[in-house]
Amino acid sequence: MQQTFESAVASVWAAAWDRGEVEALESLLTPDYVRVGKGSGKAVNLAQLQDEIRTVREAFPDLTTTVDSVVVDGDHAAIFWTTTGTHTRPFMGVPPTNRRVQTRGSNFVTLQGGRIAHETVTWDSSELLNSLGIRHLGDAVEAGAADVVVDSLSGEPDPEIMKGFNRQFVTGVTVVTTKDGGIPKGLAVNAYSSVSLEPPLVMVCVQKTSSTYPALFASTHLGINILSNQQKETVATFASKAADKFAEIAWHEGPNGSPLIDNSSAALEAEIRERFQAKTHTIFICRVRHAEVSEASPMVYQAGRFYDSENLSQL
Repeated sequence: MQQTFESAVASVWAAAWDRGEVEALESLLTPDYVRVGKGSGKAVNLAQLQDEIRTVREAFPDLTTTVDSVVVDGDHAAIFWTTTGTHTRPFMGVPPTNRRVQTRGSNFVTLQGGRIAHETVTWDSSELLNSLGIRHLGDAVEAGAADVVVDSLSGEPDPEIMKGFNRQFVTGVTVVTTKDGGIPKGLAVNAYSSVSLEPPLVMVCVQKTSSTYPALFASTHLGINILSNQQKETVATFASKAADKFAEIAWHEGPNGSPLIDNSSAALEAEIRERFQAKTHTIFICRVRHAEVSEASPMVYQAGRFYDSENLSQL
């Protein structure tokens, strides 16, 4: 029976996972089939599994699955597998990285009449996410989830209260930059922070809907420019949806090619080390590789307004 079942698994999985012929699963699974993710506890039926396969294959069109081994013991079996594919389309909120990734897992199944009625799936989602260059906060996720999430919050405050809270925080103004095929890209960001001095680490938080986000996610380095009190027009440019934000901006390259804006109060280039998914944003943790500081005073931002830091009164 083992050889027959092993051959059936290899044939059906190749059809479904490698070629997208998800209807082939109907010959291997019972009509009341249930699949449970070991880490998340999420349960799906046959139709939902077929949808998940379509989702994964859309992101990894060249996906190939290898059944490493199958062990059958009466009405129970264990299937050990490896998948390999290239991430060429968005997956779980992550833009295409064009990276070749590999994941491994195992399915422990209960058989009825030689077909799978129930299976518990164990796979290392962190291996896949790490291969794509990201980390996730909170619980592990399963393929087909809407996002690579993050914390499950309860008792959220009213959004207007949160807006009011955020308006009370005073920040500098930064423009985060990168290149996309040699073309400079950038966006205005006020969610910047130094993480540590030893080693020199910084972080920026970028909204996924930004037109710069895909290029930034795929980059190995980025630039962070702290704008001076003479660069209000620069802020407006990078806060806009202009097709070429660098058309009238003077800039130079950092050692690794990141655009650094001339006349900024300070600028640095950093290597992207971690990408944490946080619902609508990604948090980039970066190691500073180059920094420049000028005599120009920085611009200050609070409650939707910009201020000249030179005119602030010292307490």
